Amino acid sequence: MSELKVLQAVRLKGRVTPADVAATVDEDPGRVAATIAELTAAGLLIEAEMLRVTPAGHERLNTLLAEERSGVYTAAITAAYHDFRVVNTYFKALVSDWQLKDGAPNTHCDPNYDAAVLHRLDEIHQRVVPIIAAAARQVPRLSAYRDKLAAALEKVKAGDTIWLTRVIADSYHTVWFELHEELILAAGLTREAETKAGHAQ
Repeated sequence: MSELKVLQAVRLKGRVTPADVAATVDEDPGRVAATIAELTAAGLLIEAEMLRVTPAGHERLNTLLAEERSGVYTAAITAAYHDFRVVNTYFKALVSDWQLKDGAPNTHCDPNYDAAVLHRLDEIHQRVVPIIAAAARQVPRLSAYRDKLAAALEKVKAGDTIWLTRVIADSYHTVWFELHEELILAAGLTREAETKAGHAQ
């Protein structure tokens, strides 16, 4: 079980349980638990009620990510991230329109309005899938985001619309945010710099 995958999952999620990590990385819970135990023994994770990455764990993760980037064709991952930023603009607008209607909180009492907003999600999803494929050719583990987004989209289309923006779960918005973070790191950038540039809000 890759320590990079486990450390990155805990970092992205913040504070999670071992079961959450296993679900996030889509690996055998026993193997994940063994890796968590090794990382905890090494002082890279703290396992109390929830898992947290220690300062030493952050340093180790940064080293692992740098090693991963060393095998990446920079122009290709930069191009994939550029394409993602374009689609991200439309996704942010969709989320805003889902949460607000005429400048006020959306009460979701207008099914036609909600349906029109959700209809746009299909197009956004179709546009992001090839971007994930391009990024995954450089960083193979990123291919998992295709399936995570598809799973959330399926729930939304089945009528369970809380899976569009639900927090503390792999909703479409949560997975999208994590994918964004992964692409920023893969491109050798930081969220702070991207936020200042207006690309990471």
